[in-house]
Amino acid sequence: MEEQKSTTEHDDLPALSTSHDAVKESDHFIGCRGYWEATLEDAQAGNAHEHSLRIVTALKAYPMAVVWSLVVSMSIIMEGCDTALIGSLYAYPRYAQRFGALDPSTNTYQIQAKWQSAMGSGPQAGAVVGALLNGYLIQRFGYRPAFTLGVVLMAAFAFVSFFGMSIELQAVGQILCGVPWGIFATIGPAYASEVCPLPLRVYLTAYTNMCFATGQLVGAGVLQSFINRTDQWSWRIPFAIQWIWIPFLLVGCIFMPESPWYLVRRGKYVEAEKTVKSLMSESEKPQARPLVALMIHTNDLERDVTEGTSYWDCYKGTDLRRTEIACVSFVGQITSGAQFAYSATYFFQQAGLSPDDSYKLNLGGTGIAFCGTIVSWFLMKQFHRRSLYLTGMSLLSMWLLIIGCLATDSKNPTIKWVQSVLCIVWLLTYSLTIGPVGWTIPAEVSSTRLRSKTVVLARSSYYLAQIMANVMQPYMMNPLAWNWKGKTGFFWFAFAALTAVWAFFRLPETKRRSYEELDVMFHAKLKTRKFKKYHVNVYEDNRGDRLREV
Repeated sequence: MEEQKSTTEHDDLPALSTSHDAVKESDHFIGCRGYWEATLEDAQAGNAHEHSLRIVTALKAYPMAVVWSLVVSMSIIMEGCDTALIGSLYAYPRYAQRFGALDPSTNTYQIQAKWQSAMGSGPQAGAVVGALLNGYLIQRFGYRPAFTLGVVLMAAFAFVSFFGMSIELQAVGQILCGVPWGIFATIGPAYASEVCPLPLRVYLTAYTNMCFATGQLVGAGVLQSFINRTDQWSWRIPFAIQWIWIPFLLVGCIFMPESPWYLVRRGKYVEAEKTVKSLMSESEKPQARPLVALMIHTNDLERDVTEGTSYWDCYKGTDLRRTEIACVSFVGQITSGAQFAYSATYFFQQAGLSPDDSYKLNLGGTGIAFCGTIVSWFLMKQFHRRSLYLTGMSLLSMWLLIIGCLATDSKNPTIKWVQSVLCIVWLLTYSLTIGPVGWTIPAEVSSTRLRSKTVVLARSSYYLAQIMANVMQPYMMNPLAWNWKGKTGFFWFAFAALTAVWAFFRLPETKRRSYEELDVMFHAKLKTRKFKKYHVNVYEDNRGDRLREV
C-alpha cells in the first residue's frame, strides 16, 4: 500500500496521515502550542459522530455554535434593509421630490434612470471590492478581524447616505456602504458552515437569507411608517436605522470565537480544539478531539488534490467544477428576476397603484417573504437541495412569464392587481426555495481550504450580475426611458428558464454529505445526477473502493 504523505502549513508540523500504516509508525503529532495527538481512527470516529447527530441533539450539543452563527449573520440585515430602501425610495414622494425631476406627463417627480442605475449598481461595485478584500483578510488574519473591519466601515460609511444632500452624494454613500456589505455577505454563510455540525449546517447558512428578508421587512416597515411625513426626515430616518445594529455587532466582534477550520489550516490544533469545546455543551466535549482530527484529515485530503489557497486555485482541477456550481447557483438569485420583484413598489406605481397602496402591498410582500424563509427550513429538512432549487427556479420563471403575458392587455383595469399579486407570489416562491438554498449551496459545495475564496467568488459573481440587472431594470420600468412595465417579465423569464436548465444538468445533491465525502465525490468526477445515489467511505485504503452506488 502506497503511503500518502502530507504536511501542514507549518513545515515543522507533521499532519494526520491518511494511511493506516503511517498511523502505526507515528500515532501522534505535535501542534503549534503544546502537545496534541490524534489518529486516523479519531477522524473516523468524528465523521461517524457527525452523521449520527440529529437536529434536536445537535442544537443541544452545540448551543454556542448556533448563537455565534446567528450573531455574525445578523450583519446581513443591514444589507437587506438598505436594499429595500434604495429599491423603494425611487418611488418615495419626498425622496423623489428632493433628488428627482418633474415628469410633465404624469405630474410626478422621477429620479432619472441614470441615477437609479448608479444607486442601484454602485453598492454592488463596492460589495465586489469588499468581498474580494474579505477573501484575503480571512485567509491572512481569520474571520474575527475581517468581521470587525466590516462593522467599523459600516458605522462610518452610513454617515454619507444620512447627511448627503445631493444625488451625487447619495450615490457615493451607497457605493461606500457596499464595501462592508460584501464583507458581511461572504462571512455569514462561510462562518456558519465552519462552526456548525453537519445537521445544522443547512439551516444556519440559509439563515443568512432570513436576515436578508428581515432587513427588507424592517426597511419596508420604516418606509411605510414615514410615507406621510412632508420633511427630509421621511427618508433620512430610514438610513439612520442601520446604526441600531452596530453596538450589538461590535460586542460580537470582541467575543466571537475564531473558526476552528481556520485554526486547523494554520496548524494551530490545540487552539482549534479549545474553540470547538467552547462551542459545545459539557456532555459533548469528549467529541472535540475526534472532530478536530476529522478537520485535519479533510484538510489533508484536499491538499492531496490542490496545494494552493489562492483565487486562481479555485479554477484548477476539480475545484473549477465546484466554483462553477457555487457561482451559478448564487447568480441564480439574480437571473430568477429578483431585481424586478424586489423593486415591486416602483413597479406597482408604474402599473397604476397609488403610492400608499404600493407601499402597503410591498410591506405585505416582504412580510410574506420573511415567513416563507422560516417555512423553508422545514422544506429543507424534507426535500433535497437540488429538488428545491430546480422546482423553485421553474416556478419563478412561470410567474414571470404570466406577468409578461398579462402586460399585453393594457386596457383591463384589474390587470395591475393581478400582476401585483403575482409579484407577491414570486416573493413567496423565492423565499421558500432559491433564496435560502442559494446561500447554502456555495458554502457546502466548496472545499474547506478554498471555502472563503469560493464563497467570495460566488458572491462577487452575484454582485456583478446584480450590477448589470440594476443598470437595465430602471430603463425597463422608467416611463422616461423604455417604459416596458409588466412586459419586463418576459426578459427575466428567459434568464430564469436558462438557469433552471443549468440546474437540471449541473447542480449536484449535497444534503447530509460531510466535507470530506464531497471531496471524494468531486475528485472522482461523479456525474451530477449520481451524487444522491452513492455511498462514500473516505477511510478505504483503496481509493477505488471509496465510492459505491446504492
